[in-house]
Amino acid sequence: MRQDPFGNQGAPRRRGLGGGGLRIWVLVAFAAYAAYYYFSNRTVDPYTGEQVMIDKNLSAADENALGLQAYQEILSQERPVDPNSEVARQIRSIAERLIARVDEVEADLAAEKGLQAQNFAANFEWQVNVIQSDQANAFALPGGKMAVYTGLVPVARNQDGMAVVMGHEIAHALMRHGAQRMARGKLEQIGQMAGAASGMDAGTLQTVMSAYGVTSALPYARAHESQADEVGLMLAAAACFDPAEAVPLWERMGQMSAGQSPPEFASTHPSAETRIQHLQALQPKALAFRQKYCGQAGTAAANG
Repeated sequence: MRQDPFGNQGAPRRRGLGGGGLRIWVLVAFAAYAAYYYFSNRTVDPYTGEQVMIDKNLSAADENALGLQAYQEILSQERPVDPNSEVARQIRSIAERLIARVDEVEADLAAEKGLQAQNFAANFEWQVNVIQSDQANAFALPGGKMAVYTGLVPVARNQDGMAVVMGHEIAHALMRHGAQRMARGKLEQIGQMAGAASGMDAGTLQTVMSAYGVTSALPYARAHESQADEVGLMLAAAACFDPAEAVPLWERMGQMSAGQSPPEFASTHPSAETRIQHLQALQPKALAFRQKYCGQAGTAAANG
């Protein structure tokens, strides 16, 4: 029992709107705002048919500007190779083939869900650079700003493997995964503010956020990776690359990271084994895309 400074230890106290009562109202206000933000910023992704959250105040122009700013910062710190070098010309050629199929692949995937394509990338100003680095990595930012690190070349081994990776990165930009993460980050900030306003101590709040990460945030990030794997594979297949190369590519990726990657439940990315299983399951669909856009010759080459 709490000690009352006036000696009325046994008398019930009226809380009114102070103390815990005020905290409850603060939490209700935060929850109401979070719900409003969530439901007022929902839209349908034409690639997956799923409801996703993207802040309606973030225009395509804003998103492209953010991508350009980030790209310029990266290029000012990294070392792009000569754009006339053989590797730069080959990678730009792969990118051009993938980009040429963006609208058609989006239309096909949207039609599967009974939706219309949104052509969000219509105003992208595509730019591709190759960066001298040992990293086996690549990225594509909003607005179509792309980079491939030279360390990826020996891992990809051929243009088909490279197209799988580049298609995956392009898919992230097309599906506005960055904008989705920004909107989700705003909800996470609201949750943290609500926790602080409720009087939750820092240790408890950290525990709650850690649990949230494992049960919600990390699976959300892994879902984005799987979506980009699928859309990217369809792009590569429609651009007449061999989708079957996705499997040995990820076998090599898995060998590179063996013993270094965290367990899947604690990672933002699916494990190599999970990705391989997913990509194997997508092969019939990818081959159908290749046959549609490349004809029987393209399909025979993929199977040969």
